[in-house]
Amino acid sequence: MPEVRLIDEEGRQVGVVKTVEALSMARERDVDLVEVAAQASPPVARLMDFGRFKYEQSKKEREAKKHQQNVQLREVRMKPKIDDHDIDFKTRTAAKLLKQGDKVKVTVMFRGREITHPQIGKALLDRVIASLDHIAMVEKEAMLEGRHMTVILAADKKKMAALARAAAAAAAAGQAPVEEEEDEAVAAAAAEARIVGDEENDHEDDDDLGEDEAGDDTGD
Repeated sequence: MPEVRLIDEEGRQVGVVKTVEALSMARERDVDLVEVAAQASPPVARLMDFGRFKYEQSKKEREAKKHQQNVQLREVRMKPKIDDHDIDFKTRTAAKLLKQGDKVKVTVMFRGREITHPQIGKALLDRVIASLDHIAMVEKEAMLEGRHMTVILAADKKKMAALARAAAAAAAAGQAPVEEEEDEAVAAAAAEARIVGDEENDHEDDDDLGEDEAGDDTGD
């Protein structure tokens, strides 16, 4: 390429110059001559400290990764005959997980003849969905798979932001917080909530989990 359209270190157009002249300018300024648009006519080249450019790009990528949230799919299980207290407990556990940024798979497990009444499981899931409507949205509708009926919920950032604004306004006005702090039992259940892995490897004896247990963490 006998000529290039040259851009200097500040991003200013120098104009069309001979390639040897551009190289000479790069040496004089102790920078690199980098081709940035080979298909243009004439090709576009820029004077820059290429090593520093690569370093800055790498730094930006590391910062971006640092702020990326690792979203996990967690699971909260219940049985059709669960009592109201346990439903509330499970719902608070799901809320805790959603506020942490995770997705939540709510599962109703049927045993024996319970499977003949799937409407009970659907009503349970609808109750949980309604209770979490202020912070969550349904990502995957309720579905019956074998003896498990599940729904997947994800955090609704817009609703959460609105709640945060309301809480801030209430605090500024000297009012009580919109929501009470989560109790330690709910926090512990959220921390131990099962991470969903290979569903095909689940065993039926999982149905024997107690109503107050959220399940053990397992990997994929």
